[in-house]
Amino acid sequence: MPPTFGVTDLFAGPGGLGEGFSSLSVDRHNPFSIGISVEKDASAHKTLRLRAFLRAYQFKHGKLPDEFVSFHARAAGDPDWASVDAGAWSHASKEARQLELGKISASEAIDEAIAGLRKFDDTILIGGPPCQAYSLVGRARSRGNPGYVPEHDERHFLFREYIRVLERLRPAAFVMENVKGMLSSTIESRRVFEMLTDDLSSLGTKNDHLYELFAVSVENGEARLRHPKKPSDFVVKAEEFGVPQRRHRVIIIGIRADLASRASAASIHVNDKRRTVNDAIGNLGHLRSGISGSGDNFDTWSDHLSEWARTLAHNSSVALEQQFRTLVSGSESTLPLTRSSETLPSSYGTSNDELLRWLERPELRSIAQHATRGHMASDLGRYLFAAVFGRVHGYSPKASEFPEVLRPNHRNWDSGIFADRFRVQLANEASTTVTSHISKDGHYFIHPDPTQCRSLTVREAARLQTFPDDYLFMGNRTQQYVQVGNAVPPFLARQIANLVYASLTSTNP
Repeated sequence: MPPTFGVTDLFAGPGGLGEGFSSLSVDRHNPFSIGISVEKDASAHKTLRLRAFLRAYQFKHGKLPDEFVSFHARAAGDPDWASVDAGAWSHASKEARQLELGKISASEAIDEAIAGLRKFDDTILIGGPPCQAYSLVGRARSRGNPGYVPEHDERHFLFREYIRVLERLRPAAFVMENVKGMLSSTIESRRVFEMLTDDLSSLGTKNDHLYELFAVSVENGEARLRHPKKPSDFVVKAEEFGVPQRRHRVIIIGIRADLASRASAASIHVNDKRRTVNDAIGNLGHLRSGISGSGDNFDTWSDHLSEWARTLAHNSSVALEQQFRTLVSGSESTLPLTRSSETLPSSYGTSNDELLRWLERPELRSIAQHATRGHMASDLGRYLFAAVFGRVHGYSPKASEFPEVLRPNHRNWDSGIFADRFRVQLANEASTTVTSHISKDGHYFIHPDPTQCRSLTVREAARLQTFPDDYLFMGNRTQQYVQVGNAVPPFLARQIANLVYASLTSTNP
């Protein structure tokens, strides 16, 4: 029998990394089984637990529960999942735990779960400490806080809890993910990444290290594990794995010393076709944005859009003018748009496209969490301009390229600080990195279609992150956006899992 590895998932968020590992199937065998996943955020934990329930239910029954399909269609009125399948819900509640790592109670729960993982052939540790303290954005915010002392920020040291679990579990392999800013973050005049790799490399005895560290390398359609020559070798580019997003993250893979000799001989095929925003979300229902405040209806929205199109036709370059005149004439849009759509795309679940086969779930009757939010009327003009500009010029406009009529009354508008304040996602390219900031205002995530004039919905952001359509995010919409933005793309995670499995089971050391 092929080996099965029990997985411990720390700092799990909504479960993107775990989804990738648990979904891997090799010759009809699922080599990775999650034993415990840990997340402290309440809404992300609910997402994690529901996903664990669905996995357990599908393992027993071979399909999604009817109650979930109905719940998914309305995304309201949370069923009593224990009454749907008591055993699957009990399993999910034990697997997905709401715990704060670093606390004694969390350590005790994890240690107890580790003991239960001994039933598997071996174990795997996955996850990554919270990225806020490492990310460039987070560090910039901290510098604006005169009382901020890096040495006192516990987020810098949460990776030590990961290492504590690693040393106790001693898994066959571990996967640690974090933001690129971690490579340059310093504390007490020492690089955080250097501290981390020293800790990882020093496990074991003085002359016999427990783990060898590897970086993921992609070349000529093949992904392999290689010993890194420099810290930047650990950066993985999601778009090289068929993810429709330019998401670059640090991924460190450690292979236990007794298995490490196999790692460099293993490889997996990766599809080098670069995927685009349109590939991921182009078949979803067309929606209009909302209007903040009163008077939110299609006619009012359409009047605002037409007025902005007329204004911009007289205040833009010749290259853009005709595009705005076409919008005024209404020739691009023939039907009133709504703010939400649950309608499944035509031929849903039947595509031979690799990405759509991953995203679409034939059992579903609707698309959930595909609803727009409201925007200020003045921002509709900026969204409209950015989308038309991107369509014509093939890049998102800088602040200096916005016409005067769209420039906000802000003294820093021309300073360069707001150069990318409004960013349209280009239909025929991979998106920029989906981050938790999408929960704020959507200005960095403008939909490429000018006739919709809006930011991305939760479902569109989730698709760019390669979450399947049956992946529901719990909590309010802001919390859903945050979960999506903080996650590891599951489609990438599954390929990392495949590479780890190939490395652990290679017969060519």
